[in-house]
Amino acid sequence: MSSQPQSGAEPRQHPLPEPGVPTIRNVNWAGLRTLYVKEVRRFFKVQLQTIWAPAVTTLLFLVIFTVALGGNGRQVTLDGEPIAFGNFVAPGLIVMGMLQNAFANASFSLLVGKIQGTIVDYLMPPLSTGELLAALVGGAVTRAFCVGGAVWLAMALWPGVNVTPSHFWAVLWFGLLGSGFLALMGVLTSIWAEKFDHAAAVTNFVVAPLTLLSGTFYSVERLAPTFQAVSHANPFFYIISGFRYGFLGVADSPVLLGSAITLALDVALGLFCYWLLKRGWKLKS
Repeated sequence: MSSQPQSGAEPRQHPLPEPGVPTIRNVNWAGLRTLYVKEVRRFFKVQLQTIWAPAVTTLLFLVIFTVALGGNGRQVTLDGEPIAFGNFVAPGLIVMGMLQNAFANASFSLLVGKIQGTIVDYLMPPLSTGELLAALVGGAVTRAFCVGGAVWLAMALWPGVNVTPSHFWAVLWFGLLGSGFLALMGVLTSIWAEKFDHAAAVTNFVVAPLTLLSGTFYSVERLAPTFQAVSHANPFFYIISGFRYGFLGVADSPVLLGSAITLALDVALGLFCYWLLKRGWKLKS
């Protein structure tokens, strides 16, 4: 008997879904993972510029400040406890490098797509708005932790500086919250910006001043009451204070308060970015 199908037999057809019925009903994990890996590979291809150069720059801050200000055994009083200046400034420098690089990574992705005309590569794949936002933020947070790890390793080898975590959960928690906050700020900037000058303006006039004036190099307790109030209005202050608590066990502000404020800001900014991406503001013509 012949194994060939009869000439009159119709080939089996797979039924197609009705128009408008999604074939991916839940999370598109494959697409989410693909975009996340793309974002990570993008900055890893130039890791000398995106990871090691920021780590060296941050380490230079530590060298300058410890040699110029901490060489004679200078101490900083934090919550009534004297702390060596090098131990005080090191955690702030680590998280400062993480924040700045999370913003730099996220503010580049969509912006370069708009400038080069490849924004369709982000908009056309079968990814939901939440999946697109999660992949962009995830790539930026990954870069932030890579930079933070490189800086921490270099500081651990620096003589006279102790960067052994006291509360490891606080290091991870505030590192994640802070990196996520700056990543969302970067996504918002890349949505709004139309050229690299716009992103550079946000970096130079918003991110850098807020980071440097958040208690990275000094204790807010020593400021005048007016400037203390200004510092407490700076969201970067709570990120750096909580991250420093993870290393030193003491902080400029209550850890739970800082955690709640930072988490609330992350959720609010995440919802705002989601809404803008959903609308396609400045992304879709």
